[in-house]
Amino acid sequence: MTILVTGGAGFIGANFVLDWLRLSDEPVVNLDKLTYAGNLGNFASLQGDARHVFVQGDIGDAALVSRLLAEHRPRAVVNFAAESHVDRSIHGAAEFIETNVVGTFQLLQAVLGHWRDTLAKDASFRFLHVSTDEVYGSLGADDPAFTETTQYQPNSPYSASKAASDHLVRAWHHTHGLPVLTTNCSNNYGQLQFPEKLIPLMILNALAGKPLPVYGDGLNVRDWLYVGDHCTAIRRVLEKGVPGEVYNVGGKSERRNIDVVKIICGILDELVPGSAHRPHEKLITYVKDRPGHDQRYAIDTTKIERDLGWEPEVGFEEGIRRTVQWYLDNTGWVQGVLSGEYRKWLDTNYAGRVAAA
Repeated sequence: MTILVTGGAGFIGANFVLDWLRLSDEPVVNLDKLTYAGNLGNFASLQGDARHVFVQGDIGDAALVSRLLAEHRPRAVVNFAAESHVDRSIHGAAEFIETNVVGTFQLLQAVLGHWRDTLAKDASFRFLHVSTDEVYGSLGADDPAFTETTQYQPNSPYSASKAASDHLVRAWHHTHGLPVLTTNCSNNYGQLQFPEKLIPLMILNALAGKPLPVYGDGLNVRDWLYVGDHCTAIRRVLEKGVPGEVYNVGGKSERRNIDVVKIICGILDELVPGSAHRPHEKLITYVKDRPGHDQRYAIDTTKIERDLGWEPEVGFEEGIRRTVQWYLDNTGWVQGVLSGEYRKWLDTNYAGRVAAA
């Protein structure tokens, strides 16, 4: 028995692979294109571990995916492979369409052929597609949280491409009978996250004494899900989820962006008392808002709690402290990802945005 994980060298995928092999002896075939956010350094602890088979490649490479499926005959495919950053999608949407839409289509086609022809439509096979709450659009302050039946209203090129991939997965189930599962999660945070995202960006900028760029007024609200809880949810959905169903995964931790940044500053003031940049909150700089910035996301986890018995275990206060401490303890990993590509993105995204603090 084995599973195929796509996009397994990225933030969530790597955490999932590490957790899977910590809890199980079932091997993982890990397929990742190794774009800027993919990092083989995430698997230093698995060096020499025969249970982890890494293959560099693209989910859009139908021949490669078909070969891996035929060779390893996985009982499940867990699809994390995606371009996943809103800001990058605003500056260039083509890669998002290519990976999230065309790539998902090619992956589904290869998996369908494997399931239908090689596995003779084995009812125990699963294709689990990992998606985002951003497909549902934006909420007002008093609107009820997203449920699995909330109408899709994606507002960014990124969320539109993920919405398209979700629809393809649904269609391959209803048209071809492929036993699929879809999860839509809220904002993840934790160890191994590439520092283009809010939380690691704030941690690393604060440590370096650089401005902490906060979009607009900082009042946009997100639900924060600790990545370890997300991995547990995916395992539960893979084990007990009903084919064709969608499960929303949230952290029950809605926070305004500015409050998240201030919490990080307070933790750094405490954990790095010798920092020349204390109090770190003085580094907060409000910058021009990004186009189409959704006001609020919130997840209703009733279905996954009721049907599968999962709920988040790590509250935001505990999770954010763990996360800050991890970045403090892993400066080697951090330096390894602060590449020219990352610096180029910072210049592209934030140039000309700085406004009065």
